[in-house]
Amino acid sequence: MSLEEQIYLRKSCRNYSDDVIDMNIIHDFMAKVKPLDDSIDYRYDILNADEVNIRTRWSAPYYLALYSEKKGNYMENIGFVFQQLSLYLQSIGIGSCWVGMASPKVKSDNFIITISFGRSDDITRDLSRFKRKSLMKISDMEDERLIPARLAPSAINSQPWYFKHVDGGFDVYQKKQNILKHQVLKNWNPIDVGIALAHMYVANENTFEFYKKTDFENVKGYTYTGSIKI
Repeated sequence: MSLEEQIYLRKSCRNYSDDVIDMNIIHDFMAKVKPLDDSIDYRYDILNADEVNIRTRWSAPYYLALYSEKKGNYMENIGFVFQQLSLYLQSIGIGSCWVGMASPKVKSDNFIITISFGRSDDITRDLSRFKRKSLMKISDMEDERLIPARLAPSAINSQPWYFKHVDGGFDVYQKKQNILKHQVLKNWNPIDVGIALAHMYVANENTFEFYKKTDFENVKGYTYTGSIKI
């Protein structure tokens, strides 16, 4: 299956086998992945579970520890880049899950987040089982071109993205959370928006373009992230 087809099947995986994985499949894919902003340096480490501090009730045999230079849309860039990898892993029978409650035992100032992964038989679900906001709630008008973004995973299913139609595409915004949610989601919602943008890219690979502008319209309750052409 193509990466785009994975968007309509993927579920966050928390049930893994201990099967060994050839990590060259990750390195080979990452050598050709598209960044949201190619001026931002990032990297990843592949770790075993015993190299990670895990604060979830479940664990995986492997983790990706993600690191980034901290400038511009670096959080969105991390979400954008590594959701492409997540979809690829899904396509070859490897489940994954974005994990905010895990970190490498060896610390680094540039650490951002982890992704768990491993072989699994529990990596897909029927489209009807996605619990997502309607298209009208994530955009200024209903538009089926936004279905890939609508299906993106997010921290505690917060779905913080919003799209406003402009010539050739959309202005993209992130929801301002209330005080309680902000404490939990402030570090993850920018990544979530990047994940949604990755889905838009995968569904529009030949035409997708991300850019920033200064004349965007303010949308109450949201902050501007950038704009896309599809």
